[in-house]
Amino acid sequence: MTRTQADLVIIGAGQAALTLAESLRRAGDMRSIIMLGEEPFPPYQRPPLSKAYLSGTMARERLWLKPDDWYVANDIALHTNARVVQIAREDAYVMLEGGDRIDYADLVIATGSRPRPFPSERGGSLPGVHIIRGMADIDLLAPALDTIKRVVVIGGGYIGLESAAILRKLGADVALVEAGPRILGRVACEMTADMIRALHLSQGVELHECVGVTELRPGPDGHVASVQLDTGTSLGADLVIVGIGGLANADLAQACGLACATTAGGGISVDALCRSSDPRIFAIGDVASFELGGQTLRLESVQNACDQARALAQTLAGTDTPYAPVPWFWSDQYDMKLQIAGLNIGADQTIFRPGKRAGTGSVWYFLKGRFIAIDALSDPRAYMTGKRLLERGADISAADVADPEHDIAALASA
Repeated sequence: MTRTQADLVIIGAGQAALTLAESLRRAGDMRSIIMLGEEPFPPYQRPPLSKAYLSGTMARERLWLKPDDWYVANDIALHTNARVVQIAREDAYVMLEGGDRIDYADLVIATGSRPRPFPSERGGSLPGVHIIRGMADIDLLAPALDTIKRVVVIGGGYIGLESAAILRKLGADVALVEAGPRILGRVACEMTADMIRALHLSQGVELHECVGVTELRPGPDGHVASVQLDTGTSLGADLVIVGIGGLANADLAQACGLACATTAGGGISVDALCRSSDPRIFAIGDVASFELGGQTLRLESVQNACDQARALAQTLAGTDTPYAPVPWFWSDQYDMKLQIAGLNIGADQTIFRPGKRAGTGSVWYFLKGRFIAIDALSDPRAYMTGKRLLERGADISAADVADPEHDIAALASA
C-alpha cells in the first residue's frame, strides 16, 4: 500500500474532470492535482461513441481529449485503471482498490452516470444485449455489426434514436420500442417528436410506441433471439440495444454520507458553487444534482460538464462563481441535427416556425408568456437566435414567434 497526497483529487477522468484541471491551469492555479479514472483510457470524447466511433468512421486516437504529454506538461497526475472504493471524509482521503491511499485538501467527484440496465431476471444479461455509454461498450458491440441482420432498440430517447439511426445506416433492420406514449416523451414536445418519428419511419425503422418489453429470450445457443412485447408480439433480434435512461454514479457519495437527490436518477446534491454537504467535497457533471429554474435536476450533456467545471475552477481559484447555465444539447440522426437550448420543463405553449427547407424548422417553448427553450431541427439560424435570446433573457412574445413574417433574428442581434 502506498500513501500519497494532493491539494486537489478528482475522482473521474471524463469531460468534466479534464475541463476542471485544464481551467485551473489556465487560471494560473498550480496546486497539485491527481485525476483518478476507472477506465483504462485517458479522458475521451463521448458524443462520437454512438455515432462516428460506432460506425467505424472515427479512429480511437481521435477520441482522446488531450495527448499524453499534455498531462506531463501541465503537472497533472492522471491515473487510469484507478478505482476508488472509499471516501473517508473525517480524515480527508480516498482509498483505491488494492489499498493505495490518497489524501486530499479538496475533493471533486466527477464520476458521471451509467445506463439504467434492463432487468437481468428478464433477459438483460443475455449475450447480445448491449448498452452504449463508454468506449468498452462500443468495442464490445462493434464486431457484432458485421453479421447482424435484425436489431431491436429499447428506449426512444436520444441514445436509442441515435443508435437506431447509425444501425439503420449500416444496413441492419431496426425496430425501436418505447414504453411511453411516444418517443422523446421526457425531453421534447409532440411537434419535435413528430418530426423525428417521420424521419426514422422514412429511413425504414419500425417504431413501437406505448409498448412495453416483458422479456428478452435466448435462442438455442443462449444468445438473445427475441424481444417479447406486452402486446403479445415477438420481435426477432440478433442484437438488442438498451437505452432506457441513466443513473448517477453516486455510490461513493452515498456510502460516505453526502446528501444525494432521490429523483432524476439520483445525484450528489450541490449548491450553486458545486459544493456538496461536505465543504471540502464538490461534484460536477452528470453526477451532480442542483437547482435550476425552480427544479432539482441533473444534466447529462457535454455542455453542462464543461461549463460547470469552468465555474468550479473559478471558485477553487478564489473567485466564487455560481453556476447558472442556459443548457444546450445536440443530437445527430441521419442527416438531421437536432439542437436544443434552454429547459422546456413546465412549458404551456409551443410554437413551430418552419425552416427554409422542407423537413426543417424550430419549436419555441413558452411558460406563462416567457420564452424558455427552443428545439431546432436542421435549422441552425433559428437555434443560434433562440440561444442568444435565452442568454440575454430577452423579452420576446409568442405572437412574434408565431408570425412567420416577423424577423426574430433581428431581436437577437439588437
